Amino acid sequence: MPTGSRQCHVLRLPALLVALVLTASAMATDASKAFGGNPWTGDATVDATLADINQYAMRYPDAFVDEIVRYHAAPRALVDALMHNPQWTPADIYFACALAQTAGQPCRAVSEQWQHDHGQGWDAIARGVGVQPRSAEFDRLKQGFISSYAHWGRPLPSVPAIRGDHPDHPDHPDRTRH
Repeated sequence: MPTGSRQCHVLRLPALLVALVLTASAMATDASKAFGGNPWTGDATVDATLADINQYAMRYPDAFVDEIVRYHAAPRALVDALMHNPQWTPADIYFACALAQTAGQPCRAVSEQWQHDHGQGWDAIARGVGVQPRSAEFDRLKQGFISSYAHWGRPLPSVPAIRGDHPDHPDHPDRTRH
């Protein structure tokens, strides 16, 4: 093969790789919007917290994965696979495993249900596993955010309703009076 011909192929390869990367990135962004861009939990405080969890997990993925595995009883292989799946956001992973734990189900079962019925939103999935909005179970799920944020060493700036409702939290009105 002449040298000039090989140079031509070498120059085309990087351009092809760039095109493939850009296409995959656009597809991942579209899938993320379709699957997890809006959590649709039916609770504005939870949705805001999940958006914050997305930001945290993008910056500290190892700590995020450790939290889900250690405190939400999810298999590491499942969490790792979902973290690398462009159809899932970290918020979706967190909510699937937290919801599963609250409902007494494995994270894998709830994540499979979300994978199949994601168009209905988390509100419908939660109802389907028996966790109704404004129920004691849903409140327990919301309180779980406090523990996660404590494990991460992060404040709860975006969820004052959760902070104020938890009697053990330093910002609870009863604790601040003492």
